[in-house]
Amino acid sequence: MSNTERTLSIIKPDAVERNLFEKITDILKKNNLKIEKNKKLQISKEEAAEFYKEHQSKPFYEKLCNYLSSGPIIVMELSGENAISRYREIMGATDPKKAGNNTIRNLYGVSIDKNSVHGSDSSSSAERELNFFFKN
Repeated sequence: MSNTERTLSIIKPDAVERNLFEKITDILKKNNLKIEKNKKLQISKEEAAEFYKEHQSKPFYEKLCNYLSSGPIIVMELSGENAISRYREIMGATDPKKAGNNTIRNLYGVSIDKNSVHGSDSSSSAERELNFFFKN
């Protein structure tokens, strides 16, 4: 039985600035994740605050919002078999120093804050986050 899912991927400002789109999408394709939609945009601090509102009680919230709104990002809708958990595996741990070998964050992350990519952590998050960026 197939479990095709959709999830959100964000290539964050540090990775966009370093022109890593193709390198990151190559990794996605090698792992059978299909890019259904993608667009480059810049969001405001208010939009970042809305996007990350589930983290607003955490100490890193302000920094996270400032960072996501600091430059252009590329948002993508990915689909594939168990896409949510598979993409999280491919991304690696939040801290690039702790991310597994050849994960996106291990290869391209600069720091915990500038870890190059974001991915939804559950099917409910994926739905909310995809709607946030790809409202039809």
